[in-house]
Amino acid sequence: MSLGTLLAFIGGAGMIVGSILTATDRPMAFVDIPSVIVVFGGTIMTCFISYETKTAAGAFKTMFDAFRKYKDMDTPLKDEVGRIVRWGYIIQKNGLQGLENEITDPLRQENPFLAYGADLVVTGYTGTEIRQILEHMMDTQAGRDRLVTGAIMKMGGDAPAYGMLGTLIGLIIMLSNMAGDPASIGPAMAVALVTTFYGVILARLVCIPLATKMNARYDRTELKNNIQLDGLVLLAERKSPRYIQDKLNSFVDVKDQFLIDRDLNRETITGNAQA
Repeated sequence: MSLGTLLAFIGGAGMIVGSILTATDRPMAFVDIPSVIVVFGGTIMTCFISYETKTAAGAFKTMFDAFRKYKDMDTPLKDEVGRIVRWGYIIQKNGLQGLENEITDPLRQENPFLAYGADLVVTGYTGTEIRQILEHMMDTQAGRDRLVTGAIMKMGGDAPAYGMLGTLIGLIIMLSNMAGDPASIGPAMAVALVTTFYGVILARLVCIPLATKMNARYDRTELKNNIQLDGLVLLAERKSPRYIQDKLNSFVDVKDQFLIDRDLNRETITGNAQA
C-alpha cells in the first residue's frame, strides 16, 4: 500500500467534507443520487465508448494500482548500477556462462526486462543489436502505459462536462416548474449545481491526480530501464567494470552514485577480477 497516496487522498476528501460540515447545518444538500449517476455513470460510459474494453478496464485497474506500493520508486538507482558493475566483474572472470548463472527465476519474475536483456547478452548479440531490441521493447511498453493513463486523464476532462450536463438537466426541470411555488426555486437550484460539484471532485481529486502519479511512476521505470539498457550494451561490448560504473553513474544524482571502491561487495564475485 502506498501510504502517502492513501493519506493524501483521505486528507483531500476530509478537507472537502470538513469544509461542508463547518459551513452548513444541511450537509445532506450535497448528496444527490441522480447527480452521482449522471457524473460517475456518464464518465465511465464515455471511457468505454472512447477506448477498447481492455484499455478502459485497464484504466480503472491502474487507478487502484496508484494506491499500491510501487517497487521501482523504492529501489535506489544506485543498486541498479551496482548490479551491472558486479555482472561486469563476473563476465571478466567467468565469461558469459557466469552471467547466465545470474539469470535466475526470481530475477525473471522481479525484473523481466533486465532478465530478457541479459539473455540477449548471453546469446551473443552485439551492443548495437541489443540496444535496438530493448529500445523497441521500451517504446511499445511506454505506448501501452501512456494509453491507459491517457484514458484516466480523459475521464478527468469528461467529469466536469457531465457535471455541467447534470446542472443543465436540473435547470431545465427547475424552469419548467417555475409556475409553481417560487420558494422551491432555491433548493432546486442547489440540487442542479451539485452535479458540477461532483464533476470537479471526480476530475481534480481522483482522475487527474492518479493519472499524473502513474505517469511519474512510469517515468521512473523508464529511467531505470535506460540504466539497465546501457549497462547491458556495455556488458555485450566487454567494457571494464569501472568504465561501466562511470557511464551508468551519469544517470544518477551525484550524491547517490555507486562507487566500486566503497560499495562493491567483492565477496559476492567469484575470483578477484580487476577493474
